[in-house]
Amino acid sequence: MMNTTRIITRFTVIGCILLVSCQNKEKQFIDENIEFSAQQTTLMLQETGEPKGVYPRSTDAEGKLVCTDKYDWTSGFFPGSLWYLYELTGQEKWKEEALRWTGSLESLKTFTKHHDLGFMMYCSYGNEYRIQPTEEVKQILIESARSLATRFSPLTGTIKSWNYRKAWNDSVEWFYPVIIDNMMNLELLFAGARLANDQELYNIAVTHANTTLKNHLRPDFSSYHVVNYDTLTGAARNQATNQGYSDNSTWARGQAWGIYGFTMMYRETKDPTYLNAAERMADWYLNNPNLPADKIPYWDFNAGQEGYVPGLKSQARTITGSYRDVSAAAIVTSALFELNQYIAGKNYYETAIDMLHTLASPAYRAKLGQNGDFILMHSVGSIPHGAEVDVPLVYADYYFLEALLRYRKSLQ
Repeated sequence: MMNTTRIITRFTVIGCILLVSCQNKEKQFIDENIEFSAQQTTLMLQETGEPKGVYPRSTDAEGKLVCTDKYDWTSGFFPGSLWYLYELTGQEKWKEEALRWTGSLESLKTFTKHHDLGFMMYCSYGNEYRIQPTEEVKQILIESARSLATRFSPLTGTIKSWNYRKAWNDSVEWFYPVIIDNMMNLELLFAGARLANDQELYNIAVTHANTTLKNHLRPDFSSYHVVNYDTLTGAARNQATNQGYSDNSTWARGQAWGIYGFTMMYRETKDPTYLNAAERMADWYLNNPNLPADKIPYWDFNAGQEGYVPGLKSQARTITGSYRDVSAAAIVTSALFELNQYIAGKNYYETAIDMLHTLASPAYRAKLGQNGDFILMHSVGSIPHGAEVDVPLVYADYYFLEALLRYRKSLQ
């Protein structure tokens, strides 16, 4: 009894989940969020109908559902969310929907026009293969991974994120831009490497991650969003942003992609270099003085601060950081549940639980039938482009469901 009392007095209320009574309370919390998510997604399915080339992404100024075609980088998240709902509920109807929506993306296995094939095909087909592996899906994943690999350059040591474009303020031309987000797409390469016994795919993923460590991360393990490479020499020409406040600021979702991406790299390689990067990036995020008390970040950690000057055309000039980005928080929450498995002596698990409860609170979780039938509110796409500001985003919901699943598994 004395030992139990010591534990209760030493740890936070969240920490008491180690006790049976609190475990039951947390399971009820998870079940309630699963039920709400299922109800909300049922309404969205009624709105979208059949997967005929349109995939939920966000809402417009009137709060109405906005969809994209399958070539958009977000097309795989809704099918992936359906797989998570099947896994969370065990109900066959979600499996049937997941199969239909995932199957509608098959032609993307040969898509090579940008780097986001990992989001598009691994969040959908990757989850399908994890839950019910088949030879057909195996071959789709292998072909998808090889398609993504065509964007790799040995000269730069990276996968090219986008084709030629100008920076968001039209001041710089990017001939070989690579973004921190690209870390997330390496998981598809590892899947292809395993399934096809293809060492080249493995090597490409590792090389890209190593180059990212070198050029995207600052000494304090904050991150640049974009690195522009020289197409002749392969050298990094400059570091910049596309969706953040300033070229030298830290865009919140970019930091989240890095935390998640390097955690995944450690899982796949067991290289402690990647674990150190994930830990240092997570600690920078969680200990940042500009992180609000509820750990839901502003869209950029440096928005409006002295020394961080946005471009003249940026709407960010007049925005001091008041907008939160729930999508970044959902990504970090899910990543922390995994990172906790690899690092002892940190409070990542308790922090992830705390963040998950916050995301599920009325401040960030929508009411049933509202918010375009998305689960979470208050995400930010790109303030510099004036796009998707303070709206729901499909990938915020995806990582929220993934975090719920990871939490539930940790209690079993």
